[in-house]
Amino acid sequence: MIEIKTRAEIEIMRESALIVSKTLGILAKEIKPGVTTLQLDKIAEEHIRDHGAEPGFLGLYDFPNTLCMSPNEQVVHGIPNATPLEEGDIISIDCGALKNGFYGDHAYTFAIGDIDPKVEKLLKVTKESLYIGIREFKLNNRVGDVGYAIQQYCEAHGYGVVRELVGHGLGKKMHEDPEMPNYGRRGKGKKFIEGMVVAIEPMINMGTHRIKQHRDGWTITTLDKKPSAHFEHNVALVDGKPELLSTFAYIYDALGIKSDEEAEFRQEALVL
Repeated sequence: MIEIKTRAEIEIMRESALIVSKTLGILAKEIKPGVTTLQLDKIAEEHIRDHGAEPGFLGLYDFPNTLCMSPNEQVVHGIPNATPLEEGDIISIDCGALKNGFYGDHAYTFAIGDIDPKVEKLLKVTKESLYIGIREFKLNNRVGDVGYAIQQYCEAHGYGVVRELVGHGLGKKMHEDPEMPNYGRRGKGKKFIEGMVVAIEPMINMGTHRIKQHRDGWTITTLDKKPSAHFEHNVALVDGKPELLSTFAYIYDALGIKSDEEAEFRQEALVL
């Protein structure tokens, strides 16, 4: 059952989402060769708690950490460890926060120094597909419209679209209805209704769409061990249109990147 949110609840969710956004911005300044994912995990937990929230992933389904940290061929759900990051790596960081009874949850894939141009293109196309999908999240469209748009764009570039892992509704629970696959058929699936809040999150592989789960019960890698990218936003349906609750602006501010990619999904300018 889809849990519709009031305008007041959407604003509470925006606060939770922005705690995650700011956490990713803090991490963007720290990600470099030699840093371990465990070090980044500690920074994230402290920042979330300092802002009156609880880490959304820590203990959820018994996950052991604050962040899902997935380098290179890892798709999602990587567990932080003591292995240092290296020049040329990429790492997907998925972060959640719970405040005032509502979750925020989004993700970004970072480059560690200079990366292979082919991998850089994977990141670019995956992030572009996120916004292509968000544009389809509008009144009376359906789940399949979002998935179809993402799938067509990514497969046109020769990439694999993961099937087993999907986006989701978001609210008082981390995972609510509806499931939001990154593949599908136009006009199929549940219809979008005013007040819905979802996490749209393309998980796109450079090679095959097939994946493998590891013995730790969490880590997911590409079957062919080629790189994977993951970008995620939290989006509310407001006045029939998609409105971002999360932002990558704090990441871009930390990295010195100029971007207006989010402007069409905001009713007013975001103040950093």
